[in-house]
Amino acid sequence: MADLSPTSDLVREFVIAAHGNLSRIQEMLTERAELLNIPYAWKDDDLETGIQAAAHVGNVPIAEFLLDKGAPLAICTAAMLGRIDAVKALIAEQPDRVNERGAHGITLLAHAAISGSVSLLTLLDQHGVKDGASYALGNAVTHRRTDAARWLLESASLDLAWTDFQGHTPLQIAEAQGFDELVKLLKDHAK
Repeated sequence: MADLSPTSDLVREFVIAAHGNLSRIQEMLTERAELLNIPYAWKDDDLETGIQAAAHVGNVPIAEFLLDKGAPLAICTAAMLGRIDAVKALIAEQPDRVNERGAHGITLLAHAAISGSVSLLTLLDQHGVKDGASYALGNAVTHRRTDAARWLLESASLDLAWTDFQGHTPLQIAEAQGFDELVKLLKDHAK
């Protein structure tokens, strides 16, 4: 009997598309619904599903679509979406979830910053979540979440020299994207 499971290349294509190509995701799931929750192994210890891909880049439409199709709502995805009630419920169910990481080891705090929810960041802080604050600042800047960036600058221990996967600091990201309010905020904080 032939193995009808998706090939590794097909899973890889799906996960890559889940970062930003909604129409391709829709097409692929129509053809192969089982792709929904299959992780792609970038490395032995670095697995990523489509929903995790959408979550770590802050792609709300793809994340919502995949959830509607039956992808599980993990705490990092709930945080990226700003679903504070879901985050609270997941923590209440299992308190050590505050230490969960998404794809590529990206922290819960970094996912939460994408949402821009200061209430969510405060909740995580109250639960002792500190790891990934510099990454979180980078995400807040990238996604123009000024209030979240301000909260992180005022409340978290940060390394303003932190760089993203392209080697850019939060200030460089803000300058390159013309986010004048965030440029000022970051420069004022560096003084």
